[in-house]
Amino acid sequence: MDNLIIERIKKEIENLGTNADIVRVGTVISVGDGVAEIEGLMDAKMSEMIVFDNEEGKSVKDAIENKDTIYGLILNLEEDVVRVVVLGDSDKVREGMQVRALGTLLSVEVGENMIGRVVNALGEPIDGKGKIENTKTLPIEREAYGVIDRSSVDTPMHTGIKAIDSMVPIGRGQRELIIGDRFTGKTTLAIDTIINQKNEPVESRPICIYVAIGQKESKTARIVAELKERGAMDYTIVVSAGAGATAALQFLAPFTGSAIGEYFMDQGKDAVIIHDDLSKHAVAYRQMSLLLRRPPGREAYPGDIFYLHSRLLERSAKLSKEKGGGSLTALPIIETQEGDVSAYIPTNVISITDGQIYLDTDLFNKGLKPAINVGLSVSRVGSTAQTKAMKGVAGKIRLELAQFRELEAFMQFSQDLDEVTKARIDSGERLTEVLKQGKHVPLSFERQVVIIYTAVNGYLEDVPVANIGKFESEFLSFIKTQHDDIYESIKGDRAISEATESKLKDAIKSFKDTHKELISK
Repeated sequence: MDNLIIERIKKEIENLGTNADIVRVGTVISVGDGVAEIEGLMDAKMSEMIVFDNEEGKSVKDAIENKDTIYGLILNLEEDVVRVVVLGDSDKVREGMQVRALGTLLSVEVGENMIGRVVNALGEPIDGKGKIENTKTLPIEREAYGVIDRSSVDTPMHTGIKAIDSMVPIGRGQRELIIGDRFTGKTTLAIDTIINQKNEPVESRPICIYVAIGQKESKTARIVAELKERGAMDYTIVVSAGAGATAALQFLAPFTGSAIGEYFMDQGKDAVIIHDDLSKHAVAYRQMSLLLRRPPGREAYPGDIFYLHSRLLERSAKLSKEKGGGSLTALPIIETQEGDVSAYIPTNVISITDGQIYLDTDLFNKGLKPAINVGLSVSRVGSTAQTKAMKGVAGKIRLELAQFRELEAFMQFSQDLDEVTKARIDSGERLTEVLKQGKHVPLSFERQVVIIYTAVNGYLEDVPVANIGKFESEFLSFIKTQHDDIYESIKGDRAISEATESKLKDAIKSFKDTHKELISK
């Protein structure tokens, strides 16, 4: 009898179905300054997502689908509690509130439909154009590609700025820092790079991602309006975590931007990401770390601030053909104080990146725009990422300008200059004038090649310095209308053939003969 009962119980147990939904639940024990302390999540993971939910019996799925749901990100694992940064309005989080762990790392939805849109640090649209139907979810932080998965940087990433494309060339997959004091044109330089991508063939045009970290919302709105006006929003995504956003959202914004860029890179496409700027990102992370009670280090920044930026920028790469051959180019921006490039954050980011473009306040105030200091600016990729045409004409520029800067300082103290020195100064003045460029007027690389060829081969010696700007604009228009085959040849061959050079020389002579008013008597 007992055996029958036991067998019956065994069958009942085997046939017992369960629909139990295991939910890891914790409780908020304190909250303040955007940081919540939670007990009960003993098996929590670093960077795991949680959802704050005070409604009993509500499923995690329902909580996630609710638009008013507030998320959190676990950033401190302690003995009895975890500390969480609140990704939203922390005023709505109260002591005693129930918290559910989602078991996933913080992720963002990405897809082609993001192009042309403005999103926040969580990838949610903030431009009033409705929901974005995305195709994939990616973690905002993931391990960067290893050395074997990468290939060397050899494809130019044209900025449209003569001084950069000729002297500090950037390649697709490179990380080039833009550094300088406030109001020296750092953002303008980055926006011009985005606008210039319109000059690239549609099939190889990179997707541009502009990440605004701690910027005024009005400044971001102006940038979006400018990009729309120039038709650049057709291939651009703007990620905005403005000055009014919490420190946590400002901290997440560049990682979200990188995840979006990696989506396109993994498809074999090219992408460019601009972090504007990482100084404010570091300040946001410092603020968050101090609230999380992490020990402060140099300049009150946490000890892992270098690791924060290195793991962000290391995700930029030029992938091997086996991995699809896509690329993600990073242009981080750093703001210096009184030109001090030896401060903590500037030196950190300089050591992580593959070169820097240094914008000088003195040059900017003199009217030399873009105010690129040739001596302090460098590209560690070098001419590998230049077209043959640009390499051929731009070789002498850096040396000539460096010599001119030395002589310019010397010239102030001496009146009697020999003929060679005078000639070098005259040449340097004309070259400096040629490299000046207005705001939001990037030049396609074939136009840059034509005007730089004209300058370095002495064809501007009889043009007064004051007329150089007018000479350039009229000459480039003349080539476009009368000799467009020169542009097409340079664009197609990526080099200046002997036949093209001969045509260009004839075109210069023809232009100077018909525009004698620009030549000195």
